[in-house]
Amino acid sequence: MKVFILAALVAVVASQGYPKPQYPKPQYPKPQYPAPAYPAPAYPAPAYPTPAYKAPAYPAPAYPSPAYAETPEYAPMPYNFNWAVKDDPSYNDYAHQETADDKGYVTGSYRTLLPDGRTQIVDYKADDYTGYVADVKYTGEAKEYKPAYKPAGYPSPAYPSPAYSAPKYPTPAYSAPKYPSPAYPSPAYPSPKYPTKY
Repeated sequence: MKVFILAALVAVVASQGYPKPQYPKPQYPKPQYPAPAYPAPAYPAPAYPTPAYKAPAYPAPAYPSPAYAETPEYAPMPYNFNWAVKDDPSYNDYAHQETADDKGYVTGSYRTLLPDGRTQIVDYKADDYTGYVADVKYTGEAKEYKPAYKPAGYPSPAYPSPAYSAPKYPTPAYSAPKYPSPAYPSPAYPSPKYPTKY
């Protein structure tokens, strides 16, 4: 009987179940490691000796001075010339005259007809001491330049009229084609026979 009662109690307790145990969450402190203290390495700066180069010494080139042949000096040669041009249709009117002695003294003059109708006259002299000295003067009265243009009288070209003969083509002679008349046989149809009326 005692065994029966004990079994019943065990059955009742087993039917009620055991509460689930609750354990607190473990909290672990974060590990703290001391920072390593390494001394910074100190390297001595390298000392390189400064190179000493000697500047190259080039000998100065020695070029011989060119030897030019002396230009021979000739004594002045006396001369005298003059010329002139006068052509009214082309409005060309000018002249030149010059004289030199055996000492190099040159004198001369030239004149030119200008487009405005005046004449320019230049008297000059030249030597080795005073150089070229000119005296310029004008004669006449300046006028408006209006060249008288005259067209050249060329005859009008006379070209002969071309004379072409009309081409003559022979009349073509074609014979008319002759076609035979078609002969069709007359159709022979039997006369229709109608029934006699009653």
